Amino acid sequence: MRLGVLDIGSNTGHLLVVDAHGGAAPLAASSYKEPLRLAEHLDDAGAVTQLGIDALVRFTADALVVAEDKGCEEMLSFATSAVRDAVNSDDVLAQVEAHTGVRIQVLSGEDEARLTFLSVRRWFGWSAGRLAVFDIGGGSLEIAAGADEAPDVAWSLPLGAARLARAYFADHNPGEEQLRELRRTIRAQIARDAGQLLRAGTPHRAAATSKTFRSLARICGAAPSTEGILTPRALTQRDLAAWIPKLAAMNLAELAELPGVSPSRAHQIVPGALVAEACMDIFDLAALEICPWALREGVILERIDQIGVLG
Repeated sequence: MRLGVLDIGSNTGHLLVVDAHGGAAPLAASSYKEPLRLAEHLDDAGAVTQLGIDALVRFTADALVVAEDKGCEEMLSFATSAVRDAVNSDDVLAQVEAHTGVRIQVLSGEDEARLTFLSVRRWFGWSAGRLAVFDIGGGSLEIAAGADEAPDVAWSLPLGAARLARAYFADHNPGEEQLRELRRTIRAQIARDAGQLLRAGTPHRAAATSKTFRSLARICGAAPSTEGILTPRALTQRDLAAWIPKLAAMNLAELAELPGVSPSRAHQIVPGALVAEACMDIFDLAALEICPWALREGVILERIDQIGVLG
C-alpha cells in the first residue's frame, strides 16, 4: 500500500510518500518538505506564534494535496517536540485540523525515542547486539538502548539544536564563557540519567540518526549523500573534538559553506556539535555509526507491523 507520512518536526515539515509492504523495506516514492522552524517561532511564554501556526497550516494543506496526487491510501501525521512542548499545543493542532481536516498526533518524547530505536534496529539487524541510539532533533535529544526491537530504556531531553541555538545564539555568537556554560548545561542534563543506559553495560553498537548527526559526520569527512544510503558513515569523537573549536570560530556564512550544512541550519551546527560530543564523552563512545533511517521510518515500520497483524 502507499502511505503518506507527515512529520512535523521542530525544524522542518516533511511529507514522505512510501510504498509499504510487509517484510520489505519501505520504498520512498516521493518527498515534499518545507523549513518551518517551529522551535524558533515561539514567543517568550513558550507559545507557537500565529506566524508559525499559519506556516504549519499552509504546509499541511499543501502536503495533503501532494499525498492525494501521489495516490496515498492513508496518511500518518505526527508532531514532535516543538508542538509537544508549546504551551498552546492544543490550539495549534485545532487550527490545523479546522483548516485542513488533518488531525496530527503528538508523539511523546519516549515514543519518539522508541520509534527511532525501532528503525535503527531494523536497519542494522540483530547482529548489532545491544544497541544504543542517539537522535538530535530541532527541539530535543532522544536516547534509547536495548537488545530487542523495543528499547529497554528510552528518554528525551530538551537539548535540540534549534532550541539551544534560539536560547544561546539568538543575537550574536556566544563568547568562550557562554560556550562553557552551554557545554556544562548540556553535559549535566545528559549525565543526570546516563545510568539508565550504562547500568546494562557498554552497548555492542552505537548509532546516531537525523540531520544534525549526518551534517556533523559529513563535516568530519564522511561520504556525501550522492554515494547512496548503503555507504557506511560514522562520526568519531576524535574528529568531532578537533572540529568544534573551528566551528565555534566561524560566522554563519562560513558554516553554511561547509559540506552537508544547509544555510537554514548553519546556526544550529555548534550547539548540535556540543550535544553530540557530550553524548560520546558521557557514554564513552569512540564513534557513532550514522543510520539513514530515523523517526519517520520507525512510524512506517510500526504501521506495517500493525497492518500485518490485522491482515
